[in-house]
Amino acid sequence: MPTVLETYIENRWMVQPNHSNHLGSTHGGNVLKWMDELGAMSAMRFAGETCVTARMDQVNFKRPIPVGDTALIEAFVYDTGETSVKVRLRVARENLRTGETESTAESYSVYVAVDEDRNPVPVPDVTTETERGEQLRQRALDGEANR
Repeated sequence: MPTVLETYIENRWMVQPNHSNHLGSTHGGNVLKWMDELGAMSAMRFAGETCVTARMDQVNFKRPIPVGDTALIEAFVYDTGETSVKVRLRVARENLRTGETESTAESYSVYVAVDEDRNPVPVPDVTTETERGEQLRQRALDGEANR
């Protein structure tokens, strides 16, 4: 069975002018797209199947990511249902020159594993084999419960 840490994916997107709104910061739609793509990759890594978005929980944009900075997004699976995979998504603004990061957005998303005919298929249970994996999973479960 896949572990939480085996599903952990981190990716960066350099915010370019074509990603920005009229205020010179990342357009929210781009951030949502990047979050959804990374979340699906994490879910697929876990399920070993194609996964499609079923739900993206509330996303609050705490602060902008200006052009020239990097959108740093992390995703990992923290829970499952019969055919569903829950993924924790966190976004930060990263200044590559200084290494400074600031949290900018977060979400809890659900993906469904599907076969070639796009029918839902069962997924395994999520496991943790390390203390770090258990901490990530527990924080995600606690955060979801407190939303």
